[in-house]
Amino acid sequence: MASVWDHTTLELDDVSDEDGEMIVSVEMEQTIVPTYGAMAENAPILSAAEIVEFDENLDSLYFTDNQRRIDYVLVYEDETMKEHIAKKSFLKQKKKRQAYESNLIKSGLHLEATRSVSDGKIIFVKVHAPWEVLCTYAEVMHIKLPLQPNDLRKHQSAFNCFTKIFRVSEDIIKPEQEFFTAPFEKDRIDDFYIQDKETFFTPATRSRIVHFILSRVEYAIKENVKKFGINKLLDSGIYKAAFPLHDCNFNAVSVDSRCPSERYILYKQWAHPFSILKFQPLDLVRKYYGEKVGIYFAWLGFYTRMLIVAAVVGVACFLYGVKSQETCTWSKEVCDPSIGGSIIMCPQCDKACNYWYLNITCESSKKLCIFDSFGTLVFAVFMGIWVTLFLEFWKRRQAELEYEWDTVEFLEQEEQPLPEYEAKCTHVVKNRITQQEEHVPYTAFGKCLRVTCCTSAVFFWILLIVASVVGIIVYRLSVFLVFSATLPRAVNGTNVEAIQKYLTPQTATTITASIISFIIIMLLNMLYEKVAIIITDFELPRTRTEYENSLTTKMFLFQFVNYYSSCFYIAFFKGKIVGYPGDPVYWFGKYRNEECDPGGCLLELTTQLTIIMGGKAIWNNIQEILVPWVKNLISRCRSSGSKAVLPRWEADYLLQPAGKLGLFYEYLEMVIQFGFVTLFVASFPLAPVLALVNNLLEIRVDAWKITTQWRRMVPEKAQDIGAWQPIMEGVAILAVVTNAMIIAFTSDMIPRLVYYWSFSVPPYGNYTTNTMQGYINNTLSVFSVSDFQSESKPVAVNWFNPTVCRYRDFRYPPGHEHQYEHSVYYWHVVAAKLSFLIVMEHIVYFVKFIIAYIIPDVSNETKDKIKREKYLTQKLLHERHLRVMKKQMGGLADRFLKGMDISMINKED
Repeated sequence: MASVWDHTTLELDDVSDEDGEMIVSVEMEQTIVPTYGAMAENAPILSAAEIVEFDENLDSLYFTDNQRRIDYVLVYEDETMKEHIAKKSFLKQKKKRQAYESNLIKSGLHLEATRSVSDGKIIFVKVHAPWEVLCTYAEVMHIKLPLQPNDLRKHQSAFNCFTKIFRVSEDIIKPEQEFFTAPFEKDRIDDFYIQDKETFFTPATRSRIVHFILSRVEYAIKENVKKFGINKLLDSGIYKAAFPLHDCNFNAVSVDSRCPSERYILYKQWAHPFSILKFQPLDLVRKYYGEKVGIYFAWLGFYTRMLIVAAVVGVACFLYGVKSQETCTWSKEVCDPSIGGSIIMCPQCDKACNYWYLNITCESSKKLCIFDSFGTLVFAVFMGIWVTLFLEFWKRRQAELEYEWDTVEFLEQEEQPLPEYEAKCTHVVKNRITQQEEHVPYTAFGKCLRVTCCTSAVFFWILLIVASVVGIIVYRLSVFLVFSATLPRAVNGTNVEAIQKYLTPQTATTITASIISFIIIMLLNMLYEKVAIIITDFELPRTRTEYENSLTTKMFLFQFVNYYSSCFYIAFFKGKIVGYPGDPVYWFGKYRNEECDPGGCLLELTTQLTIIMGGKAIWNNIQEILVPWVKNLISRCRSSGSKAVLPRWEADYLLQPAGKLGLFYEYLEMVIQFGFVTLFVASFPLAPVLALVNNLLEIRVDAWKITTQWRRMVPEKAQDIGAWQPIMEGVAILAVVTNAMIIAFTSDMIPRLVYYWSFSVPPYGNYTTNTMQGYINNTLSVFSVSDFQSESKPVAVNWFNPTVCRYRDFRYPPGHEHQYEHSVYYWHVVAAKLSFLIVMEHIVYFVKFIIAYIIPDVSNETKDKIKREKYLTQKLLHERHLRVMKKQMGGLADRFLKGMDISMINKED
C-alpha cells in the first residue's frame, strides 16, 4: 500500500549541523533533496510559533483570537533557560524543534506558543488545524463523515422500562443524532451534511487528524535515514509532552458556552463511585475518547453483566456444598475419633516426618466437602455453556456497535501504516495482486530472520517462567521437611492443639508457596512487559492493529504460563506420581515428590486460586488508584508554589500520560481474570462472584483514572477487541478440558461414585445397600513399617512404633500375592475417570457447537440496517451526481436551443 505522503511531495530546505545531521524543513508540493555539510550562510529562516501572553481565560480551548480551536498541545523546555547543559547540545535540540515546527506550519497547521504560568522555562505550543487541512487529511485517512440524518427507526427493547432506572437521563446526556456516512472526498464536499464548519469535524476527529500529521512530519535526515514524528522527539527529550486537551475540569462545568463540558458529565455520570450501578454512557465515551476506548468499556460492561448469571449459579452451588457438608459421610469418618482417630498415616517425607493420625485433617475435609460436591460438577458443565453464550452474544453486541459507531469497514479503508514502518520501506517488491512495485521494510529472508529471532526470544522467556515454577516446586518439597519438623503432628488425637488443628505442614507449605509464587509472578510481569515491547518493535508490524495483535499474543502466552502454571501443577501433577512409602518417587534424585492430603489436592488448588486471583485484583486496583493519584499530587505540589491559576493546557500537562499502549494492560488484566473464572472454576465456584465484584469496581476505577488522572488520549478507531477475541475462544475450548480433568483427576468425586455403586456392596463390599460408609478405610492402602527403606524410614518415632500405616492409593496390602501393586479398585477408578472425561467433553462440546450454530454473529436486524445504509448512501450519492449533471446539461441544452432559435430567425429574415 502506498504511503500517505504519496498524495503530496515534499522538499528539504537544508540546514545541516556539525554532525552531518541535516535539519529539514518540509514544504508541500516539492521534492526531497538531501544535502550535507556545514550550515550555509544563506540558510532559510525557519518559521516559528508566535509567542503570546496568556489571556487569563482559564477554560479557553482557543487561541488568543478566541476563534481558532486548540486541537493539540506540544510542550518543551526553553533550551536557553536550561542549567548544566552544553551549548552545542541545546542548540542542536533547538534547531530540530524549530525545523519540526516550521514543517508543521508549512503543512498548513497554525501554531501559537505561550509560556507556563507556574514555570517560565516551560513553553506550550498550541496547534490548530484549519478547515482546508482537515478536509485534505480526512480524505487521505478515509474518515467517514455524515451525509444525511439516519431515517431508520431504532428498535426499542421490551426491557427498556425495567432498565430505565439504571440509565442516565436523556436530559443530562442527550442521544447523539445518527447519520448515514461515507468516506470523505473533497470533490464531493457538497454531498456531505455540513451545517457548520466549526462542528462538522468533532474535537476527537480533529485531534486524530492532527496527531496523524504530527506523527509523519520530518525534522532531520542523518546518513540517508529520515527522522520524523512526534514520538521520536518525545523519546529524545526535545519535547516533554504532546496531547489533546480535555474540554474542562472534571469537577466543574466550563464557563465557555462553546464547550459542552463532556468531561464533567462523564465524571459525574460514569466515573463517580455513586454511578457504580448505572449503565455506562458508551456513546458519549466513544465520542469523547474514540472508538478504541469505547469498545473496551463496552466489552468490559458486557462481560460484567454476563458474570451476574455465573455468579448466581456459583453461589447456589456453593450453598449446596455448605448444605451437603452436614451429610458428608466420608468427612465425618475422618473426624470420627474411632475411625480417623485410629488410622495412623505414613510419613509424607523422609526421616524428618513422623507418623500422624488421619483426624488432624478434619477441618480441611469439612472445607473440601463444600467444593468437592455434586454441585461442582453441575457448575463446571454450566460454565462450559456459559462461556459459549458469552462469546456468541458478545459477537452480536460487537456487530451492533460496529454499525452504530461506523467502524464496519474501518480496517479495509482507514488504517494507515505506522510511521516507523513507512520510514524503513527501502526494499522494492512486486505486489502479487496488483503486479505493481511497492516498498517494504525487509526482504523475505529478512522477515524470516526477524520472525525466527522473535519466536526464539519468546520461547526463551517462557522457559524462564517454567524454570521459576520448577524452583517453586523444589521450594515446596524442601520447605515441607522444615514445616514437618517445626510443626510436629501429635500422635494422640485427643491432645491436638488448636494451631496444629488448622496449620498442618501441607497447609503452611501451600500458603507460603502461593505467596512466593504470586510475588515472582508480579516481578516477572514487570520485566517481560519491556521485553515483549522490544521484541514487537523489532518485528516492525505494518499497522497499529498488527502491532497490538502481535504484542497481545506474546504477552498472553507469557502471562498464561506465568499465572496458570502453578495451578496446572497442583491440579494435574501434584500427588499423581508419588509411588508408595516403600518406593517413593524423587525429583532430581533428591527431593521426594509431594503428596496430596487424603482428600486430594482440590482444596489446595482452591487456596492457590484464591491467593493469586484475590492478590492480583487487590494489587492492580491499588496500583491503578494510588500510583497516578500520588504522581499527580506531587506534580500539583511542585506547581503550586507560584499560587497561580493554571490555564487548561497547563492543568492537563500536570496529569499523567496515558502511555503508548493505552488500555492494553486493562485488557490483559481482564482476560487473565477470564482464564481464572473459566479454566479452574470446578475447584472454586465463587470465582465468578469475586470477578463480578472486582469488575464493578474496575469499570469505575478505569473510568475515574482516564477521566481525572490521565491526559486526554488521542482518539483512535477500532473495529473490535482485536486478538483478545480468539484468545478468549481458545481459553473457552481449553476450559472444558481442564474442568473435566479437575473433576476426574483432582477431585475425589469419581472414586467416591465408584465406591458407592460398586465397592460398597458385594462382591467387593460388605454392605447390603449402596452406601458411603467405610469409604475412608476402603480407599487408604496399608503399608508394613518393616518394608521402609533405610533412607526414608522416620527417625523420631515418639513413644510407640506402629507395625502398619496407611497411605493414599489403591494398592494391595502386604502379604498379598501382588502386594503393593495397584488393586482392581484402582483400575475401576481409572476406567471411570477416562469414561467421565470423554463423555463430559463430548457432551459440552456438542452443546457449545449447537449454541454457536444457532446464534448468528450478526443479528438479522443489524444486517438489514447495514444493507439499508449502503443502499441509501449509494442512492444518495448517485442522485446528487445526477442532479449536478442534469443541472450542467440543462444549461448547455438551453444555450443550444437558444442558439438554434436565433439561427432559424436569421434564415427567415
